[in-house]
Amino acid sequence: MINATNAQSIDLISPNWPAPANVSALQTTRTGGVSHAPFASLNLGAHVGDDAIAVAKNRQLLSHYLPSEPVWVNQVHGVEVIDAATSNHLQNADASFTTKANVVCVTMTADCLPLLLCDKSGTVVAAVHAGWRGLCDGVIEAAIHKMHVPPTEILVWLGPAIGPNAFEVGDDVREQFIEKDSQATLAFKPFDNKADGKWLCNMYLLAKQRLNKLEVTQIYGASEHESDDKNHSENFCTYTDEARFFSFRRDNITGRMASLIWLDSN
Repeated sequence: MINATNAQSIDLISPNWPAPANVSALQTTRTGGVSHAPFASLNLGAHVGDDAIAVAKNRQLLSHYLPSEPVWVNQVHGVEVIDAATSNHLQNADASFTTKANVVCVTMTADCLPLLLCDKSGTVVAAVHAGWRGLCDGVIEAAIHKMHVPPTEILVWLGPAIGPNAFEVGDDVREQFIEKDSQATLAFKPFDNKADGKWLCNMYLLAKQRLNKLEVTQIYGASEHESDDKNHSENFCTYTDEARFFSFRRDNITGRMASLIWLDSN
């Protein structure tokens, strides 16, 4: 956990992964900003109904840790991947990549799965927003394709998302994943004995399956096996950990967290 020494305290998670020295990454929590409930307090989403001045102040607090303004995108639960270095303002996309130093790729979430990616040589980084629709339709595959490096050279960090014991979905979601990959059956378990057609969905396992199928095996961050220890550094369930994370499923009206990655200049 990183604590700012600026006028306002801001809590950030530093991804625990063996990224190259020139790759920097950060994950925000909900703590340390100026927004009021239900967006309390470090809401970085300008599209959720929060006061625009508060969002701007929160982004300013975050800027102390970044080499440049993040390349914010308009996330639409699709598979579009953009080059952050040449992006237009608020372009529709659910992933971005860059090979340029000091260009900050970012994804915002409040239950959806954020992925940060880099290669072992530190030549390219990417940030991916994987809600269940984008995950099912191939946003991870699309981002890796754009990175133009062998998948075996890619490192992935999985950030905070709704956990496997909290994400309830219907038959339709399960069937769409299984149509793409029969292995996906392992990522769904019945919600309970009384709720016919309801399932608990493990997005971490679904993401890992997709990555492994591409021969990406160096995967860090949250595990598909949720820990019982709420203080465990990689127990990242946004739904159950109200103190640290925003959750759309839990609160409906809420803020957004950011997962950020960039290449440092030499």
